[in-house]
Amino acid sequence: MIFSIQPYEREIFRIISQTAARLGYPAYVVGGYVRDRLLARPSKDMDIVCVGSGIQLAEEVAGQLRPIPRVAVYQRFGTAMLRHGDLEIEFVGARKESYRHDSRKPSVEEGSLEDDQNRRDFTINALAVSLNEVDFGTIIDPFNGLQHLELKSIQTPLEPGRTFSDDPLRMMRAIRFATQLDFNIEEQTLQAIGRYKDRIKIVSMERIAIELNKIIDSKVPSVGFKLLFDTGLLHLIFPEMTALHGVEKRQGKSHKDNFYHTLEVLDNLARSTDSLWLRWAAVLHDIAKPPTKRFEPEHGWTFHGHEVLGANMVPRIFGRLKLPLDQKMKYVQKLVLLHLRPISLTKENITDSAIRRLLVDAGDDLEDLMLLCRADITSKNPAKVQRYLENYELVQQRLAEVEAKDHLRNWQPPITGEIIMETFGLEPSREVGAIKNAVREAILDGIVANDYEAAFEYMLERGKEMGLERV
Repeated sequence: MIFSIQPYEREIFRIISQTAARLGYPAYVVGGYVRDRLLARPSKDMDIVCVGSGIQLAEEVAGQLRPIPRVAVYQRFGTAMLRHGDLEIEFVGARKESYRHDSRKPSVEEGSLEDDQNRRDFTINALAVSLNEVDFGTIIDPFNGLQHLELKSIQTPLEPGRTFSDDPLRMMRAIRFATQLDFNIEEQTLQAIGRYKDRIKIVSMERIAIELNKIIDSKVPSVGFKLLFDTGLLHLIFPEMTALHGVEKRQGKSHKDNFYHTLEVLDNLARSTDSLWLRWAAVLHDIAKPPTKRFEPEHGWTFHGHEVLGANMVPRIFGRLKLPLDQKMKYVQKLVLLHLRPISLTKENITDSAIRRLLVDAGDDLEDLMLLCRADITSKNPAKVQRYLENYELVQQRLAEVEAKDHLRNWQPPITGEIIMETFGLEPSREVGAIKNAVREAILDGIVANDYEAAFEYMLERGKEMGLERV
C-alpha cells in the first residue's frame, strides 16, 4: 500500500530521503505520525527511524533546511530532534531492546527496521512508511496495523503480557489511545492489563500523570476512567477515586454511586471546556464523600463538609500524582471548596450579602465555578434537571446585578492589617485579625459602605469596643 503524502510534507521527506541515501542509511517515518495521518488526524510530531546514526542524519538534514534549525542531541538515547515549520522531527537509529524485570528502561543495541517495529507498543504504532527511493511511500505493516485501524482495535505487536511486563506504562497508553481515538482494546490485550497491573508500580508517577492528564483531556474522558477501574489500574494509581465507587443501602435509603456520578460530571464539563484544570476540579469535586459519609435515619445519607475536606485533600493528591503544586493546584482546590455555594444560592430569599460573598470568594474563577456546578446536575429526572438549570439562570442574573452595583469581583477590604496595627499601635495579633474580619463582614453585609472613610470609622468603633485606643 502507498502512503499519500501532502505537498507541504513532500519537500521535507525529499530532503530526508536524499540525505539518508547519501549516508547509506535506509530511512522510514514511523509510529504516531503515520497512524494519525491514516486516521485523518492532525499531527505535528514526526519520528524518523534510520538504519544507521539518527544523530548524524538529523545534523545532515538540518544543514539542508532554511533557515537552518538547531539540532537538540540526546547522546544517551541516540536521538536528535529539530523543528521545521510547525513540525517537530525526531531522528533515531533503528534499535532492538531488552528489559530487566525491575525496570522499564531497556538495554538498547543497534538493530534493523524489523527489530524497531517489534519493540513498538501497539500494532497501529508499528506502521512505517519508506523514505527510500526504491519504494518511496510504501507502507510497511508487519503486524496488520492497517487492519486494526479499520477495526478500531488496540493490540500489541507481540504477546501482550511480554509487551506490558517489559514496559508497564504501555498499559496506561493502551487505555489512553482507546479513549482518545474511540477504539476498543482487543480482549486478550485488555485481559493482560488486568493480569499485569501490579507492574505499574515500577513506573514513575510523573509518567503515569502525563497519561492520566491525556485521558482527562480527551473528548469523553469517562471511557478511560472506566477502563482504568475495570482493569484494576485505578486502584493502584488513584485509590481516592476508586473509594467513590459503590452504593450503600440502609433502611431502604441509598445514595448515588459517586464514582459514576463523578464521571458523568467530567463528561458534562468536557463538552463545554478544554481546560485541563477545570476538568481536574470535576474529578475531585466529590473526592471527600467517602470519609464524610454518614447515615442519619431522619435524612438518609449525608456528606456534610465534603467540600472542605475535599479541598484539603487536593494538595496531597496533587503531590502524590506529581501534578504541579502551584496556582493550578490552588485553582482546583478553590473550585472544590466552592462547588456547593452556587447550589445553596438557588434557594428563595437569598440575600445580597450571600451573593457578595460568592463574588468575592470566587473572583475571576466565578464563570468556571458556574460551569462546574452546571455539569454537576446529573439527575435522571428531566424535570428536576430543568428546574436546577432555571434556578442557575436566576443565580447568574443576581450575580450580574450585584456585581454591576457593588463591583466586588476580586475585592479586597479598604482596611488592611497594617492600617489597624498603625492606628492602634498593635503588633500582629488576634485583635488585628478580629477587627479586619469585622470590617470585611460589615461591608459584605451592607452595614458599612464600601469606601475607606466609612470602613475606617467602623474600625475605630470595633477597636473601642475591644478596649483599644487610637495612638
